[in-house]
Amino acid sequence: MPVLSRAYRILIDAMAVIAGLTLVWLMVSIVVSVAMRNAGIQPFAWLFTSAEYGMLYMTMLGAPWLVRERGHVHIELVTSALPGAAQRFVSRVVALLCVLVCALLAWKGVDLVLINIERNDFDVRAYFFPRWLLTVTLPVSFTLMAVEFARFVSGDELLHTGQAGIHE
Repeated sequence: MPVLSRAYRILIDAMAVIAGLTLVWLMVSIVVSVAMRNAGIQPFAWLFTSAEYGMLYMTMLGAPWLVRERGHVHIELVTSALPGAAQRFVSRVVALLCVLVCALLAWKGVDLVLINIERNDFDVRAYFFPRWLLTVTLPVSFTLMAVEFARFVSGDELLHTGQAGIHE
C-alpha cells in the first residue's frame, strides 16, 4: 500500500506542478498578446485559445492539491467557536458533503466526456481540438478532490483547524 500511496501523492504533486506551469504560460501569453496588440500586430488566435484552455486545466489540475493542503477558501469563524467534539463533528460533516458534491460532479463529468466522444465534438475556433481533451479534466480532478476530502472525513486530520485567521 505505501507504493500506491506514494504514487498517488506524486500524481497530485505533478498535477499541481502542471497547474503552476500553466499559470506561468497564462502570464506569458497575456503579456505577448498585449505587446502584440500595442505594436499593432494581430495576436495569434491560438495564443488566446491556449490561455482559455489553460485556465480550465490550471483550475482543475491544481484543485486536488489545494484540498490536500487545505488551501481552498473556507470560513472557520463558526468552527473555531465550537468546543472540540462539536468542531470535529461539523468539520467531518462538511468534508462529507464536499465528498458527495465532488463525486456528483465527477459522475456528471464522465457523462460529459462520453457525450463529447460520442458526438465527436471539436472546438474549432483556433484549431480543431477534441472537446473531450478539455472536459476529461473534470471527472479526473473531481474524483481526486473527493478522495482528498474523504481523508478529512475518516482520517486523523480535520478539514478545519479551529484557528480562524491564524494558520494563513
